[in-house]
Amino acid sequence: MPPSPYLVASSLSPLTHVGFNHALRERLEAGARALTYFGAPLADGAIELTALLQDEQGLSVLRGHATGDAGLPALTVQFPQLHIFEREIHEQTGLPMPGHPWLKPVRSPVAPMAAYPFFKMEGKEVHEVAVGPIHAGVIEPGHFRFMCLGEQVHHLEIQLGFQHRGIEALVLQRPLAHAAALVETIAGDTSIGHTWAFCRALEAMAGVTVTDEVEIVRAIALELERVAMHLTGLSGIATDIGFLQGGTTWGRLRTTLINLSMQLCGSRFGRGWLRPGGVRFGIDAETARRIPDLLAQFQRDMRTVSALFETSLSVAGRLHEVGTVTAETARELGLVGMVARASSLDLDQRVALPGRAYTRLPMPHAKQLTGDVWARAALRIDEIGRSVVWLLQALAVPGLDAPPLQPIGALPPDTLAIGVCEGWRGETIHALQTDANGKLRHFKAQDPSLRNWFGLAVALRGNDISDFPICNKSFDLSYCGNDL
Repeated sequence: MPPSPYLVASSLSPLTHVGFNHALRERLEAGARALTYFGAPLADGAIELTALLQDEQGLSVLRGHATGDAGLPALTVQFPQLHIFEREIHEQTGLPMPGHPWLKPVRSPVAPMAAYPFFKMEGKEVHEVAVGPIHAGVIEPGHFRFMCLGEQVHHLEIQLGFQHRGIEALVLQRPLAHAAALVETIAGDTSIGHTWAFCRALEAMAGVTVTDEVEIVRAIALELERVAMHLTGLSGIATDIGFLQGGTTWGRLRTTLINLSMQLCGSRFGRGWLRPGGVRFGIDAETARRIPDLLAQFQRDMRTVSALFETSLSVAGRLHEVGTVTAETARELGLVGMVARASSLDLDQRVALPGRAYTRLPMPHAKQLTGDVWARAALRIDEIGRSVVWLLQALAVPGLDAPPLQPIGALPPDTLAIGVCEGWRGETIHALQTDANGKLRHFKAQDPSLRNWFGLAVALRGNDISDFPICNKSFDLSYCGNDL
């Protein structure tokens, strides 16, 4: 039986801050990977620490308590993958993190822009170029500061937080029955990925098991979202380099896929499709028979434009060896999802934690080796092809009509539940914690963008400043998914 994509734990005995740090260090040294690591204040003033780890056996959790007096020695220097988690814990709880190399804000600027702790480079010939937070196009706000020597970027500083909405606190203030409608707006292009992670955590905590067919419908929704958003990124890269055949054709094909989602659930972005206890819209037999014809035409057009892209010398000359992230750097920084797979890492939770849908219908693993913009574009093309083949198999499964939603009853007290879903950007994680009365007291959401933004900054080092647009688009990260 493959490892489960969710974890439920109750009556966990928390470790002291010393014991927690020691256990976390031991697990990481043994090869485990930190999926998420966060803190939550308790009524007595202590900070509750939670680390979700993954190894070959599956998911496991560490719990600890720390106080502001004692602080928590940072592990970032030894394990750079923890840098964003320790910064976030410090920002959200005030817990001191002695030994952290740079506790700059993650999303909530604590000082005016003039006092923001930007990295500084000294030298008469070094100059800075500031872009944003207000951009020339229709784009979310974010501030990018390039430290350059001539045209070459030596460091890129990324300041986010302008889209901070306090989503995690809002979920706790709403009735649980309304939470999914809020969760699916965390990142508008990842509605399915976030909602499925939330459903996995809540259903596991409540002891609700949906049918295999419901899980397959959820996976169909997820793969439609993946294909549509990969097409968005490909169209953007192609437009940025003047490859108009790709810019227009991939944009048109994206419309085909999001319109299919609208036909199936009433929303081009999957809003309202998934809910705890099941799905609100199934796929009847007649619709399932019609969709393959549309997908077959999609495949033909996709193969044509992709072949033009992959054989174009001008495209290759612009994208090869630009914005490279090596496998070692990607692993060290804890990058996830398609960015990690483009740097040759085997990180896909549809394979590692497949759940029932991907156990019944396995998803072939895809990766690229070179870690540059070309690899991230080629990976998208590859994953689109694999997802469409998978969709054709899934649509042939009988009984995809949606049964009524199963009710979510009272939640158990003092229980932690975490759900993991491989969204189109990467692993999306939701954690729920109840109090002694079974009421939700802490909610944690994590978009893959949180872990990958610093990867973009590293990818641009040594490249020309004019390479930023295609590097940025090849990562295709979410501002609001980071800011929450």
